[in-house]
Amino acid sequence: MSSVEIRGATKSFGAVKVIHGIDLRIEEGAFVALVGPSGCGKSTLLRMIAGLEEMTGGDIVIGSRVVNNLNPRDRNIAMVFQSYALYPHMTVRDNMSFNLKLAGRPRSEIDAAVAEAARMLGLTDLLDRRPAQLSGGQRQRVAMGRAVVRNPNVFLFDEPLSNLDAKLRVQMRSEIKILHQRLGTTTIYVTHDQIEAMTLADQIVVLRDGRIEQQGTPLELYRNPVNQFVAGFIGSPSMNFLPAATRSGSNGPLADLGGGATIRLPANARVRDGQPIVIGLRPENLLLHGEGSTVSGPTRIVEPTGAQTHVLFTVGGQDITAVVDGATQVSPGDAFTTTIAPSFVHVFDESSGLRLN
Repeated sequence: MSSVEIRGATKSFGAVKVIHGIDLRIEEGAFVALVGPSGCGKSTLLRMIAGLEEMTGGDIVIGSRVVNNLNPRDRNIAMVFQSYALYPHMTVRDNMSFNLKLAGRPRSEIDAAVAEAARMLGLTDLLDRRPAQLSGGQRQRVAMGRAVVRNPNVFLFDEPLSNLDAKLRVQMRSEIKILHQRLGTTTIYVTHDQIEAMTLADQIVVLRDGRIEQQGTPLELYRNPVNQFVAGFIGSPSMNFLPAATRSGSNGPLADLGGGATIRLPANARVRDGQPIVIGLRPENLLLHGEGSTVSGPTRIVEPTGAQTHVLFTVGGQDITAVVDGATQVSPGDAFTTTIAPSFVHVFDESSGLRLN
């Protein structure tokens, strides 16, 4: 395994600049997820690391080597694609062993590597089948096995689960996590699904328009987003954003939501009276009982999901989503009341989107 360092990476397609001087260090053995909306540059950055996309500027360092001018096969990386990229005329065994044969490895070494990877990924009984005879999840495991047998310094995953149904995605997430725990290989994983990023990665890098907005552990980004963009991207259901204005209260600053509703802000909020702000409230932090500000409004939509129920209600003309216990009885039209502790309130500047507490 090796560390990966990106130094001042830029990428332009003609006159259009899509990667703007990214600096990022990924420690040896880490699992890092690159996340962001479509078009943010995450797949382009991954392909630059792999050598599939030429850099406009900057350096890619794997281990102690600058690899800018090395072909992909010489970088000792293995990539798993969204589309599986399996050879349809080959068996699972041949797909997994193909790159090792090209490298001239001894037959005994190839057989041992394929057998071990197949055992690890539950493919032993499928080695003589062709891709057309496999399910989507099985094909993706074969693609992972083809990467594993190479024993690379770095694994690169480019949205590997996006073609699978919801149940298979959950299963494959677990398998990828177990694989990393067993092998400890440095892994860079691109996804637009923040749930995948939160559950898999040690570190998350949030990209927007070819720039890094924030990087840190999943909980750091969840609890302390640096701006409104990161706050809205991390967490499911998404954070509620409510325009408000500040004023002083007897126990600290308050936010007026309209319609007479107010929320007490954290004591460390850097705000002034009358300042236009945006309040961020995570649905799971809106409690039915507890200490803090109380807001109430008519229920518009109730969405039971089993263990939880999502409730959309209106306060001061603004819609708010709350997540409550699935046993909670609430119906459209009912008054819904929730308590908001100041410690759960995120405060953002209205114009810049930067966090103010």
